[in-house]
Amino acid sequence: MESRSFRSGARRTAQRTSYQPSGGSPASALGPQYYEDGHIPGAINIPHTEVQELAPSLLPDKDAPIVVYCASGPCQNSDLAARQLERLGYTNVRDYHEGKAEWVAAGHPLESGVAV
Repeated sequence: MESRSFRSGARRTAQRTSYQPSGGSPASALGPQYYEDGHIPGAINIPHTEVQELAPSLLPDKDAPIVVYCASGPCQNSDLAARQLERLGYTNVRDYHEGKAEWVAAGHPLESGVAV
């Protein structure tokens, strides 16, 4: 998958990116049922509504690269989660804006099952 540059809005600092498997830990910002139905392999589930509660235990290293994604470009969950992570002091957060839809369209596999 080729990397692209996305413009970054004035109010946000999380950089939009295309996901590369070596580009950081994938984090699904979708709700548990969507995660269970299919997620990027190795992704954790950190719904955008639960970032503040779950981030300290799921993402203990605030300097580690994190790639937050949701269903597709129109979905705002990854943007919301990325902003919250930054407010909590995470320093290397990226928003995979096109999300799971682009991942699947590129022919990459999904995993299914509950978050561990």
